[in-house]
Amino acid sequence: MLAVAVDEARLGLAEGGIPIGAALFTSGGELLGRGHNRRVQDGDPSMHAETAAFRDAGRRRHYRDTIMVTTLSPCWYCSGLVRQFGIPRVVVGESTTFTGGHGWLAEHGVRIEVVEDETCIGLMRAFIAERPDLWFEDIGE
Repeated sequence: MLAVAVDEARLGLAEGGIPIGAALFTSGGELLGRGHNRRVQDGDPSMHAETAAFRDAGRRRHYRDTIMVTTLSPCWYCSGLVRQFGIPRVVVGESTTFTGGHGWLAEHGVRIEVVEDETCIGLMRAFIAERPDLWFEDIGE
């Protein structure tokens, strides 16, 4: 599942954006939606990877049977999306370069799996080194 999110992160980077990708799956592994951070490409500060994947999945009656997979620890905004819609599990590719709200999600009953995947870490470290201005804009600093 993480491979789908990594592919999305690479797409975002190739488009000149921030290399963060996400995908929403059913608990059985069916891909529902995928997306990547499009803040730069769309000029939309709310178009984070998790938001893009969630929107791509489309409307569902409930999200109790889903898994959000993301290459980077979700920020507070995306953590709120997970809580708002009751997504019970989040797989995080890495939290080395940025630790968002996954601890808060765990405190509120969301099952969190932090992988610390070297590919995810490498993508973000390289991006932060090359585009610190864009990275700090993305995290609001």
